[in-house]
Amino acid sequence: MAELVEIVGGGLAGCEAAFFLAERGHPVRLVEMRPVGATPAHRTDRLGELVCTNSFKSEDPANAHGQLKREMDALGSLLLRVAREARVPAGSALAVDRELFSSRMTEAVSSHPLVEVIREERRELPEGPAIIATGPLTSDALSTSIRHHLGDDGLSFYDAIAPIVHRESLDEAVVFEAGRFGEDADYLNCPMDQAEYGSFLDALLAADVHHGHEFDAVPYFEGCLPVEVMASRGRETLRFGPMKPIGLEDPRTGRRPHAVVQLRREDRQGQMWNLVGFQTRLRIPEQGRVFRMIPGLEEAEFLRWGSIHRNSYLNFPARLTPWGSPPDRPSLLFAGQLTGVEGYTESASSGLLAAANLRRILQGKKAAFPPVTTMLGGLGRYLREANPLHFQPMNSNWGLVDPLPVRIRGRSQKREALAGRALQEFLEWVEREEITG
Repeated sequence: MAELVEIVGGGLAGCEAAFFLAERGHPVRLVEMRPVGATPAHRTDRLGELVCTNSFKSEDPANAHGQLKREMDALGSLLLRVAREARVPAGSALAVDRELFSSRMTEAVSSHPLVEVIREERRELPEGPAIIATGPLTSDALSTSIRHHLGDDGLSFYDAIAPIVHRESLDEAVVFEAGRFGEDADYLNCPMDQAEYGSFLDALLAADVHHGHEFDAVPYFEGCLPVEVMASRGRETLRFGPMKPIGLEDPRTGRRPHAVVQLRREDRQGQMWNLVGFQTRLRIPEQGRVFRMIPGLEEAEFLRWGSIHRNSYLNFPARLTPWGSPPDRPSLLFAGQLTGVEGYTESASSGLLAAANLRRILQGKKAAFPPVTTMLGGLGRYLREANPLHFQPMNSNWGLVDPLPVRIRGRSQKREALAGRALQEFLEWVEREEITG
């Protein structure tokens, strides 16, 4: 008989992992602390409870979230099967009746003959083969155990995220490459004159701020204040902070700009760039309106919006193997939002991939990774290869995948081509590596 696997956490990633392994003959012990222990966000003891939106986003394959769903379908996703049974009208988005969804997820997992659901708090990392999928609200006791194993800098509890834009959507006539004082040109720079800075500041100060859920409330640290909070401290504060122009020269004028917004590379391929120091609580429509006032970003495609909230996540590239385990425990894998992915489907697909790789490891095989032309493969590459010093959670977007070998005009046509390639290469990978067999 296949080896017993313990899965800690009954959220979306944990449920996907448990069902995937059980369907392939592994007895599974799924440990969920609710209702023995509570979290600030959950309201029931059901598995797969949705604590925020009831939407799993678009099913359109030209959309990054839609393509990720096609890849999850190829892995036999339980979440998508149940979501379609519990769906409510929402256009191209897959939205669900959250009560019906969590009830059916609980039933599907609990009734599987190879799954045993245990209601208790796991306070320490398990000894045998396991997947830890406890999410951003991991209990203090288990968090302490994780930190003890990975080191004090292995687990973060504060998530200050700056927006990310796609390189090819920037205005190359305005944005210039340069480091301060002639250093290596590792940054992209968006220069502002005095009038542009004043208009931008006025819009930023007047923008509507998202107050979020009560469990998202966090104290602001001086080292990562929201950009709008910094702006409220005085009209020159940003010019002496993240927007300081010192050591830079605008090639269009040959002079130092009045202010500058710097973009820092997020990936080795140079497709994704984040706005340095622009972590924010602005509502998403306000972010688009205000940040597109920055010269060079007027037509910017935002791959990730900024946010600040309480979040537990691992420094994946610094502390984990490429398949998501501590180096000394190859059969102890982490999955879901704890690994640094953002979003329901991203978390769930992480659980599927972790389950597939744990199964391979227990069979004496090497871990397998989807091609980086696929959405799940691109997301996995980001986790493995992101700069550990600046690692932040990421959601699915087309900037994660390798670009097409030929340039295609038109965003929709390009996305359709990316999606077609992604699906074909993902299905070939699943068959070649016998992922679902």
